[in-house]
Amino acid sequence: MSPCFRTVLFDLDGTLLDHFSAIHRAHSHVRRHYGLPDATRDEVLRAIGGGLPEALKKTLGPIHGHLLDEALPIYRAYWDATMLDDAVLFPGAVELLGTLHAAGTVCAVFTNKHGPSARRVCTHLGLDPLLAGVFGATDTPWLKPQPEFTAHVLNSLGADSASTALVGDSPWDVDAARLGQLGGCFAVTTGTHSAEELHAHGAPFVATGLTNLVDKLLRGDHS
Repeated sequence: MSPCFRTVLFDLDGTLLDHFSAIHRAHSHVRRHYGLPDATRDEVLRAIGGGLPEALKKTLGPIHGHLLDEALPIYRAYWDATMLDDAVLFPGAVELLGTLHAAGTVCAVFTNKHGPSARRVCTHLGLDPLLAGVFGATDTPWLKPQPEFTAHVLNSLGADSASTALVGDSPWDVDAARLGQLGGCFAVTTGTHSAEELHAHGAPFVATGLTNLVDKLLRGDHS
């Protein structure tokens, strides 16, 4: 079967990768530095998605959020030392990427995760042979859903928007697909938002995981 979408962009955290335990630990480490109790898992889940600076502002709260320039290197040092400890791919991730790759689809990671961290974890998990690129925060001046970031990724891959789909778990992904005028958007509930929230934000198709997306991505089926 020839692919309907010639390019598929995948969000990373909450979509291909379960990295929440490591992220939770890192945010709690920063909170402990300021004498605060550990963040709850739900607090961290609700904070992430829009890039690390915004997430830290939320998990530190209004009293300490202004210390962002100081908190970022504290987070980064701990993160760099521990980020690979609990990096686990979601069920079906390798199979989906492998099937699309074999069908001639160009697959890439398109994330608001720190770009160097995203590339490091993808290499660690053996995804490099299946990916044409890994694009993340600090690689450009932009973050999802800014259309300039999407355009940069498409240009780097030699892709056009109409034949590109995005798979993600958050409203940032839904907005990135819409603002970037992508040909398809497929949301999953393995990350930070429920099916109801994703549908309410305009996601045309929401799945409980990656395992049932192969045919839909190959056919371009949003039903």
